[in-house]
Amino acid sequence: MKSTTTLVIIFFNLLCSIGWSQTVLEGKVTDAETGDPIPFASVYFLGTTIGVATDFDGFYKIEGDAETDTLVVSYIGYETKKKLYQKGIAQVIDFQLKPEATSLGDFVVTAGKVENPAWEIIRQVIDNKGNNDKRRLEAYEYDSYNKIEIDIDNISERLKQKKFMQKITAVLDSIEIIAGEDGKPILPLFISESLSTFYYRSDPRLSKEHVQRTKITGVGIEDGSLISQVVGSSFQQYNFYQNRMNIVEREFASPISDGWRLLYDYELEDSVYLGDEFCYLINFKPKNDQELAFLGNMWIAKEGYALKQIDATVQRTANLNFIEKIKIQQELERVNNEAWLPVKTRVLVDVAEITNKSAGFLAKFYTSNKNLQVTEPRDLKFFERAIELAEDARIADEQFWEDSRHDKLTPTEVNVISMIDTLKNIPIVKTWTTLAKTFARGYVEVGQLDLGPWPFLVGNNDVEGFRLRVGGRTNENFSRKWQFNGYVAYGFDDEQFKYGVGTKMIADRDHWTVLDAQYRKDVDQYGIQPDALTDIESGSAFLALTQLGNLVRPFRYEGYQFGAFRQFSRAFSAGIRLKYTEYHPEFPFRYRTELNRPDSPLGSDYATSEVTLRLKYARDEAFIINDNNRISLGTLRWPTFLVSVTRGFKGVAGGDFDYTRVNLGVSQRLKLGFWGISTYQVNAGHTFEDLPYTMLNAHIGNEQFVYTNIAFNTMNFFEFVSQSYASLRYQHQFEGFILNRVPLIRKLKWRLVGTGNVLFGGVSQSTLDVQALQDESGNPLPQFDVLENGRPFAEVGVGVENIFKFFRVDYIRRLTYLDKPGVNNSAIKLSFNLSL
Repeated sequence: MKSTTTLVIIFFNLLCSIGWSQTVLEGKVTDAETGDPIPFASVYFLGTTIGVATDFDGFYKIEGDAETDTLVVSYIGYETKKKLYQKGIAQVIDFQLKPEATSLGDFVVTAGKVENPAWEIIRQVIDNKGNNDKRRLEAYEYDSYNKIEIDIDNISERLKQKKFMQKITAVLDSIEIIAGEDGKPILPLFISESLSTFYYRSDPRLSKEHVQRTKITGVGIEDGSLISQVVGSSFQQYNFYQNRMNIVEREFASPISDGWRLLYDYELEDSVYLGDEFCYLINFKPKNDQELAFLGNMWIAKEGYALKQIDATVQRTANLNFIEKIKIQQELERVNNEAWLPVKTRVLVDVAEITNKSAGFLAKFYTSNKNLQVTEPRDLKFFERAIELAEDARIADEQFWEDSRHDKLTPTEVNVISMIDTLKNIPIVKTWTTLAKTFARGYVEVGQLDLGPWPFLVGNNDVEGFRLRVGGRTNENFSRKWQFNGYVAYGFDDEQFKYGVGTKMIADRDHWTVLDAQYRKDVDQYGIQPDALTDIESGSAFLALTQLGNLVRPFRYEGYQFGAFRQFSRAFSAGIRLKYTEYHPEFPFRYRTELNRPDSPLGSDYATSEVTLRLKYARDEAFIINDNNRISLGTLRWPTFLVSVTRGFKGVAGGDFDYTRVNLGVSQRLKLGFWGISTYQVNAGHTFEDLPYTMLNAHIGNEQFVYTNIAFNTMNFFEFVSQSYASLRYQHQFEGFILNRVPLIRKLKWRLVGTGNVLFGGVSQSTLDVQALQDESGNPLPQFDVLENGRPFAEVGVGVENIFKFFRVDYIRRLTYLDKPGVNNSAIKLSFNLSL
């Protein structure tokens, strides 16, 4: 009897446990196209209010019972999805949501006398920005883990039929599992991880990242030293408290910018708890769908009205090239009851196919920050190098990464690494990556040598005829301290060889210190030599074109020079250069061998011996090192100041003249938010002594069809020469500010540009008096024109860029010196610019 009773009790308890067992559902919600997690999505039982939101990594866990047997996942910008579940048991249910277009009409905008309830919350956010923005902190630091993945997506069947794609079919057949059952196949190209410590101080505003470890796997990447410097936290700073955020080199308006009412519409969606924080959930969208602005949701903490979480997407309709979507998801945390710092950030950039025969790209960035600390400001010297790569940064085994990652790699990411290793060893992939690197770098890498640059391989002009040139340089595989370079060229009309050799020693990579020596014998022309203030890189294509066709006042030269350069601090650098050059003009030119004697014998060839000191101050300029070269990333906010002083010596090493030349310059790029971007450059210079006109400042003109910002585009070559000068170059890029508001044209995504150049200059009468006007036989010699005192050369222009996404056309009008023979008072110039 007792045993029967026991059995009945056990059976009854079993029935109760089955009848009253709780349903436990958990899983992950991801993007069906990219495989990325979807944070903040709503997961709930159909027809009920029972539900949860996914965390930052897309995971959810929901417990409880409901009358329904259907689980629903929804999120703005994605199709809602439903799945059946079994009651009374624990189970894993994953969701993959397909993106859908979100129209501006999906939001309700409050009108009339009733004020939108979201507005008061946004006002409080704006009023409290000074308390919550991390930039208010005197100093802070944190440990950062960064992960970047780049994939090819939207691989069409047409592209798969290409011969080179067929050779990697075996790989393509397996990539369906990367994006998942509902996703599109992708082909991984690159994945990186980095661990670093990020430091910041506010006065002066400086930051530094010490990259401790990096792990890079990518197609066509062999060394990774350059990439190791750009995969860290420094390039993943997204602060929505700024009025404008720089993403892919464009300025985007924040939904909590000071001009929020002009740019955005808002809707108060809900109020929820995120952990212990009571938050307002607000939807936002841009008023103009072509503005560089965001569509999405943000969670505002009631206490202090701080941004707690945000999910922001840039729409395809925005005035961007090649971009299907940009999505930024960020979670922030209050530190020491002060400002809020980001603890997790995820960014997706979806690049569209350029043509229907090509594929698109996906770039995915993930940042996790830990050990956030508000600290005392570190010494200024600590910030001298904005990015510092540890010597052993690329040396770490897999166990180290297993122990040190903030988050474990997903099975998909492990698969990505395996696929990249396979792709790198396919011969056709090796060939294409070699060609791509050659095109981008201008050199062909052959072991320890870089052969090139290939754009200068062939040329043609009226002095040399057809010109063939071969050259090269050693690379980092040869030495990280020494670099040797050289070239040989031959002209088939003048039947002469030209050549040059050089060497460079990198004495210090921390405080970039370089010593160099060069020897050259070649052909050039007066009037296109950049001075010490000119940014040669920005005008390299134009300068190369000037070497083709008819050379204006050409000359042959032979010379050598020695230079030294050092970056003394983050802001200040200095260089000194000793230079000796012999000039042999190839056009009718004479000068008095004794300048102040009218009866002095005439000369044609001459030599200069000079020393130049160049000083530069750029407060927030940042650099990265690529092999044995340093690359400037430009400045963020502050102007750049340049000073150049040159002293020439007569009788020293064969120099024929004594002279002193001074040049001053200041330039800056101003981000004006809603209004666009302005760039200005102010230069001035003076040569103190009387000299032959070939040694004065010949302002660079432009008779080519291309536009350049280093020349006066309606000025002829060698049209004006100055002993003293002052110039202003100004350009304003309106972005989409004007044309985005013009019906029909707005669909073209054109962008308006305005330019203006002004030049004051002159030559003293004493310098004019020492010029030789006739040769020995009394034949008149070519002379030069001088700007009139107080009357500048001026030109203005208007242009349209982003034509067919690649081209820019400028119309430039000359405003002064219109009656000169042989000049064009207006010009149309074309330039090529690949921008987003």
